[in-house]
Amino acid sequence: MGKILLTGVDGNLGRIAAETLLKLEPKENLIFCGYNAEALKPFAELGVETRQVNFNHYEGLEEAFKGADILGLISMPFVGPKRQAAQKNVVDAAIKAGVKKIVYTSLVNAGDESNPSVEKKDHIFTERYVQGTELDYIFLRNSQYAEAMITNYFTYVHLDGVLKNSQGDGLMAYISRKDCAKALAYALHRGFEAKYHKATLDINGPELMTISKFIEYGNKATGNKVSYKKLTDEENYQVFDAMGVPRTTDGVFQKGSEAPFSSDGMVTFAQAIREGKMAVKTNDFQELTGEEPITVFEMFSHADDFQVGERHSQDR
Repeated sequence: MGKILLTGVDGNLGRIAAETLLKLEPKENLIFCGYNAEALKPFAELGVETRQVNFNHYEGLEEAFKGADILGLISMPFVGPKRQAAQKNVVDAAIKAGVKKIVYTSLVNAGDESNPSVEKKDHIFTERYVQGTELDYIFLRNSQYAEAMITNYFTYVHLDGVLKNSQGDGLMAYISRKDCAKALAYALHRGFEAKYHKATLDINGPELMTISKFIEYGNKATGNKVSYKKLTDEENYQVFDAMGVPRTTDGVFQKGSEAPFSSDGMVTFAQAIREGKMAVKTNDFQELTGEEPITVFEMFSHADDFQVGERHSQDR
């Protein structure tokens, strides 16, 4: 096993993945990268080598990646050509720096051309770009973060008690972002095992469910009485417009927003769920980590620990 480099440790998922890696690997075997110098300090104080990077600019990336054998690339929190360019910078610099393998956090069913999610386009671009190189890889195709919908649930608890979106009766195996971080850490830890050569893994929660079932678990755990109303996609856009959510990630995000994502991403994601494009459930997480994923009921039972949190991004 070679040296592991993890990017994005200043983000929500990256920080948890970094903390998990410290339990799996000696600190001498780790390099942590991020754009926020303050967020890197706690890891540096533990004796981990840290490097400050900005993937929007190629300059300095080759040097930052030197010495690493396997690199964890957490997908950027912005959508479209900007994300594709930044992630291409990482792949190109990794090759030049001598990295042998990339572990990339992708999206469930990213390879399906009929999947309408705008998020999917960037993920399949990155997957195919990596596949066109000589790099080995593991693609972790994550289901939707349950935290996003738990935060959304409580938004409607505080409003009229009726959660509204356009995903209808579509199915999703909601998974905790903490479990996605754990999967990333384990994929880096086990990355050079033969079974994970050019591997695509679906990282799913323990149960496929509708949003109505998700709400039922929330009500059972919290005692609230939230119900569900199906909207059209256009009505769903209007809900986010009223909340001040930008339609694209080029817009302005409100600090502390309970929906720190673009509405284009969220509405087309809901459309993909409604059309059955996200109904994927495997045991890849269990086989990779040796553990069971956290259930939605358990997350709702400890809801303060499973909120989506603030947006961490330096996309300009």
